[in-house]
Amino acid sequence: MPKDVRAESRRQFLRFLAESPLLYGLGGALAATTAFAQEDAALSGAYDFKGLIKSADDALNVWDFESVMRAKLDPGHIAYLAQGSDDLGTIEANRTGYKKIGLRPRRLTDIGNPDMSVDLFGQRVNSPIFLCPVGAQKMFHDEGEIAVARAAKSKNSLQILSTVANSSVEDVAAARGASGWLQLYSTSDWPTTQGMLKRAEDAGCTAVAWTIDIPSRNLELVGRFDPANDPSCQVCHSKFTGTFAMRPMFDGINMARVRLGLGGMTWANVDQLKKGTKMKVLLKGIVTREDAALAIEHGADGVIVSNHGGRSDESLRGTIDCLPEVVEAVKGRIPVFMDGGIRRGTDVFKALALGATAVGIGRPYIWGLSSFGQAGVEKVIDLLSRELRIVMQQMGTAKIADISKSSLQPL
Repeated sequence: MPKDVRAESRRQFLRFLAESPLLYGLGGALAATTAFAQEDAALSGAYDFKGLIKSADDALNVWDFESVMRAKLDPGHIAYLAQGSDDLGTIEANRTGYKKIGLRPRRLTDIGNPDMSVDLFGQRVNSPIFLCPVGAQKMFHDEGEIAVARAAKSKNSLQILSTVANSSVEDVAAARGASGWLQLYSTSDWPTTQGMLKRAEDAGCTAVAWTIDIPSRNLELVGRFDPANDPSCQVCHSKFTGTFAMRPMFDGINMARVRLGLGGMTWANVDQLKKGTKMKVLLKGIVTREDAALAIEHGADGVIVSNHGGRSDESLRGTIDCLPEVVEAVKGRIPVFMDGGIRRGTDVFKALALGATAVGIGRPYIWGLSSFGQAGVEKVIDLLSRELRIVMQQMGTAKIADISKSSLQPL
């Protein structure tokens, strides 16, 4: 791509954001001059690092990859990754929720090398940090989901593959070399959905996470881009034709007659899903005690407390704020997973202490993927795992099962 085209497109985008009311909806948390360039970093209080790291090994924290990602990606792809509902308040809440919880360190506990491994439906992984489903990863790196799968294999981490991935479930499974999970977007045609489930089973997936939190939503940032007329977008989008181009899960399906979405879906569809697959069934998007109880009633094998990274609705509730009531309703009968706003090992620890079985990351590993491919994803996993190890030592917890609310102090 000609550098001048990309630079001009980026300038126009940042100019729009600097003037956008979306910024002021965050109460000035994002400086207008850096606008989108700071995205979550301004909300996190991350270091004001002006340079760009040259390799994955140079990173000191996950934020170092965010800056490199911004320098490499087209503005439209940056917007796709960072967008949220309405005024982005739920994205902010996902981060600020952790800052309302303090930690109570213990002393002289002689915790040398904590055991961070966890069992996820029979699969033993090295840490409770898993890789959330993110669609269309080739917009961030040429190897997309395959690079992420190789990183997951290298670090023995769980990878959840998106229904709208750019790589097939078979190719990802081969690159991962171990069981993975599939994230499911339902279709209006049950045989089509069932075919995708069977395909995932045949590829070795052991669980399916049905996303139930986006029957409709209001996303504005990407709406500012017109791929048909933006030269920067044309370089990318001209390679594909049709909404489902480069979405292998829909190969051989006439999508003119099939819709994605939750229109007409009810809790009865959970029963249908349970009967239609051998995989464990998780419901992704549970944020209330009422729905957690219904998930149990309808036989869910697990729930994921998630608001789609602030992209599903403008609830202004962070997932860490929603987690306690879901855990209370579940009462240990099924595992409770959580994603949303994880940027530090302390965030991971707080979620585990509030009852999460494991926690997912999305944007951070995509920052790493965008920056340095597989090596970037591996380094993001390493950094968060290192930080979790440190806080476990500080809290006197020798293994994940030792982490409890006793280490927390509401602020």
